[in-house]
Amino acid sequence: MPRIAEIEFTPNPNARKFILRDPLTYGITRSYENAEQAHGDELAQKLFEIPHVTNVFYVDHWLTVTQDGRAHWPDLLRQLAVPIRDAPSAQERSETLINEASDGLDGVPVSTREMTEEEKQKFAAIQEMLDEEVRPYLQGDGGDLYIVGLEGNVLKVHYQGACGSCPSSISGTLAGIEGMVRRIDPDLEVIAV
Repeated sequence: MPRIAEIEFTPNPNARKFILRDPLTYGITRSYENAEQAHGDELAQKLFEIPHVTNVFYVDHWLTVTQDGRAHWPDLLRQLAVPIRDAPSAQERSETLINEASDGLDGVPVSTREMTEEEKQKFAAIQEMLDEEVRPYLQGDGGDLYIVGLEGNVLKVHYQGACGSCPSSISGTLAGIEGMVRRIDPDLEVIAV
C-alpha cells in the first residue's frame, strides 16, 4: 500500500502530482484520459469515480491526477488520497504489469517491425533524445510523452499526465521537440495525438 510522501503543484493548475513512498509500478507508465480507458486498472477506475477527475497518469513513485477545473483542490485531494493509499504496490502487481509492459497507447504496441532499417535507426535516435533531453523535465512536472508512431516524416506523440491538458505542452513544448528531432532529420514534423 503506497503512502503519500508529498503533493506537488504542476505547471498545469488543474493537475497535482503525488509523490509516493512505495512505487506503483517499476518503470511501466499508466495513462488514462477517461474512465473507459481505465477499464481493468483498479486504481485508475476508483480515481475516475471521484467527480471532476479527467486524467490519471502514474509511473514508479509518482501519480498525477488532473481535474476539470471545477473542484476545490483541498476537498478533492482528501478524496483522492483514499484510493491512492489503498492501491497495491508495484511489488504486489509486478507480475501482471510485466506481462502488459509491451502494450502501447490504447493497447496497440509501437512496432518497429514495419519500418525500414533507416526508419528504425531514426526512431531509436529520436527515442534516445527524448529519453535524455525531454522526458526528465516532463516527468518532473507530473507528465510524460509517449511516441505513438513514426510514419514517413511525421512523428506522432501523445502527452500524458499533467502534460496532456497543459496549454504549454501543445504549443511551446511541441515546437521545442520538433526543433530537437530536426537535428536527426530536418524534414520531420511532430504532431500531438
